[in-house]
Amino acid sequence: MISLLKKTAAVAVLALSGTVAMAETKLTGAGATFPNPIYQKWVAEYQKSHPDVKIDYQSIGSGGGIKGITEKTIDFAGSDAPMSKKELAAAGGEIVHIPTVAGAVVAAYNLPDFKGELKLDGPTLAEIFHGKITKWNDPKIAALNEGTSLPAVGITPAWRTDGSGTTFVFTNYLATQSNEFKNAVGMGKQVKWPTGQGGKGNEGVTAIVQGTPGAIGYVELNYATQNQIAFATMKNKDGKFVKCSPDSVAAAGAGAVGKMDKSLAVDIWNQGGDESYPIAAFTYIIVYKDLGYLKDQGKAKALVDFLKWATTEGQSTAKEMDYAPLAAPVQKKVADALATLTWSGSPVAAAK
Repeated sequence: MISLLKKTAAVAVLALSGTVAMAETKLTGAGATFPNPIYQKWVAEYQKSHPDVKIDYQSIGSGGGIKGITEKTIDFAGSDAPMSKKELAAAGGEIVHIPTVAGAVVAAYNLPDFKGELKLDGPTLAEIFHGKITKWNDPKIAALNEGTSLPAVGITPAWRTDGSGTTFVFTNYLATQSNEFKNAVGMGKQVKWPTGQGGKGNEGVTAIVQGTPGAIGYVELNYATQNQIAFATMKNKDGKFVKCSPDSVAAAGAGAVGKMDKSLAVDIWNQGGDESYPIAAFTYIIVYKDLGYLKDQGKAKALVDFLKWATTEGQSTAKEMDYAPLAAPVQKKVADALATLTWSGSPVAAAK
């Protein structure tokens, strides 16, 4: 009888152990809308080979993501903008920004009667969003588009109403082009626009542009291409007109490695180089350097393993989705940073 009880107990222990081994590890993230398409793709692909790991990423805007990671209501945040000094202070712990891909903001427009490829430069774009240029046939726009016929219709700037890394990148770029814009409108994830119409998320801005003849709005490259919206070719720092593409965005980030601080945050807009698209930026997954806030070491291992996969194997899907993959030197920086992450003070060994 005693022997039978021992055998039964042993079987129960083995069954329990099997249940624990197969238990799901759930990770929650939220934030930037810009990388949402590729993050959803990565999650689906990663979970095929890791069925015990469930990852939920919600596209709520960079501001919401930073709020969530600061309050530790999510496991990781997505943001197109590095955390500000004020946000870092509020976080109360060392933060690491993990670049996942590079992307770009394009000036998408709706000009039904315009034939040709619209060309713009930074100063003119700043005046449009500042409300100083109000008609499409304005002489400053016409000078950049010689040989074309621009319609005499009003311009409706379309912008984000939510806290957004897209707005952060766009306004910081425009601030390098116009001191008047910098002083009057400013830079940040959310600013007070003097004119135009606001929409929530890239989806909201895209809808305004699509539905409003004469509109121009700032959206990520992938949203413009997926929705088949025309976008302007931009004049870069070296005076070259460059069409936005994964390659021209990658060119903008080519010199970024030497500028990275220990948190890996770096600005890559308005970079020099004939092939560089000027409104470019990395997008980041943001975590605390110590992942003790996850409470479960298994979650920490799963998160680090997913980040390692996304910034290496996951990069193969970037170009086909209109993102610029991380250059090899950036991948090396990311790998080194991931190796320093800890869980309650101990190094995190990524799950195999």
